[in-house]
Amino acid sequence: MFKLETKKLTISESLRKKIEIICSFANVKYELIEGSIISVKDTNLGFVKPHVLKVKGNDYLLFEDTKTVFINGYKDKIKLTELEEYLKNN
Repeated sequence: MFKLETKKLTISESLRKKIEIICSFANVKYELIEGSIISVKDTNLGFVKPHVLKVKGNDYLLFEDTKTVFINGYKDKIKLTELEEYLKNN
C-alpha cells in the first residue's frame, strides 16, 4: 500500500492581500484555503493542490506567482485582474 505525505503550502502575504482587496471591492464573503503538496512516499510522484478561494459555491484555484485563476476545475480560467468583475457578475 502506498503512503501519502502532505506538506502545507503557505499563501504569500502579497497574494492574500490581493484576494482580500478584490473580494472587498466585489463585496463578497469568501473563504481562502491554503494548498498543499501531496507526494507518494518512496516514489517520484507528486501533486500540487492549489490554494482555493471559495465564493458563492464556486471554487477559484490560485497558484503562487501566476496571473491565472481557474474556475471550478482547470477547464475555465480568467486573469487575476478580471476576478473582481467576475465575482460581481456571478
